[in-house]
Amino acid sequence: MGLVLDLSRFSRQLLFQPIGENGQKKIRAKHVLIIGAGALGTASAESLVRAGIGELTIVDRDYVEWSNLQRQLLFSESDAQNRTPKAIAAKSRLSLLNSDVKINAHVMDASVTELEQLIPSVDLIMDATDNFDTRLVINDLSQKHHVPWIYGACVGSYGISFTIIPEETPCLNCLLETVPLGGATCDTVGIISPAVQMVVAYQVAEALKILVDDYDALSGKLVSFDIWKNERVALSVAKVKKETCLSCGPNRSYPYLSYQAQTKTAVLCGRDTVQIRPSINMDRDLDSLSDILAKSFDGKMAKNPYLLSFDTGEHRLVIFKDGRVLIHGTKDITEAKTIYHKYLG
Repeated sequence: MGLVLDLSRFSRQLLFQPIGENGQKKIRAKHVLIIGAGALGTASAESLVRAGIGELTIVDRDYVEWSNLQRQLLFSESDAQNRTPKAIAAKSRLSLLNSDVKINAHVMDASVTELEQLIPSVDLIMDATDNFDTRLVINDLSQKHHVPWIYGACVGSYGISFTIIPEETPCLNCLLETVPLGGATCDTVGIISPAVQMVVAYQVAEALKILVDDYDALSGKLVSFDIWKNERVALSVAKVKKETCLSCGPNRSYPYLSYQAQTKTAVLCGRDTVQIRPSINMDRDLDSLSDILAKSFDGKMAKNPYLLSFDTGEHRLVIFKDGRVLIHGTKDITEAKTIYHKYLG
């Protein structure tokens, strides 16, 4: 990344008085962590890279599939054909948009151990995940390390966003006890692209305010909308901040960072798929594993430098180098574990 900032490419952004040249230099000096490289994550990443963020770190556990192309920006048909990990595909595309941005891509699960190593070095966390287990981990780490984060979610034509500032706003744990955040998923009701873009607009606008240190301009409200029904609500939630909250209160214990709270299996949103994550970190030898599977079982094999895909006919196992396995063809965690142990011991 060069030391001299060429402001000409940001001329229209510089004309916006709340940013200006001083704000642009601040954006350049900041580091944002995006957790999830799906619909929200790719759109937010593109906006921040085009806006001139100095450093961007992307974490995602999954790879590109055909169903992603309807709403997940940055990905191409070749990414889906090759089952390219989303973080890798996103970095490749983003590097073409602004080569001056330092982009870090991590193909891994967003668990406590991994995020604990990343979060202390960032200025802002963008939520682009698809489950509340991960969001609650983000929430506790945000409070622990005093790093702001922006919650965002969408399903169907509905979207929601809220900016969480440690020590000032309610945290997600506070909100869960008071505000109904919905239980539908893209697996049950689908999703349309405009809902994604609306959430991204709110998230990135709030992100830019934080990056230029204009905290007074933050919404301070929980914003939700249904773009199909032409509905929008901005709810003041300041009073739901709880003194007894174990995540952000004075006697906090960060409950979602404990080992017992860490999920080792997860049903993926919008997919007939279960992820199984080993209890210890590993570096799988995919070449040796492919030889073993080929000798022991009948099935179709495909491999790239990042993962091994093994199709048994009824199920498809996708094994990543870090030991994670996606079991396609089931939503039953017990069945997924049985399949896992049958083929991988």
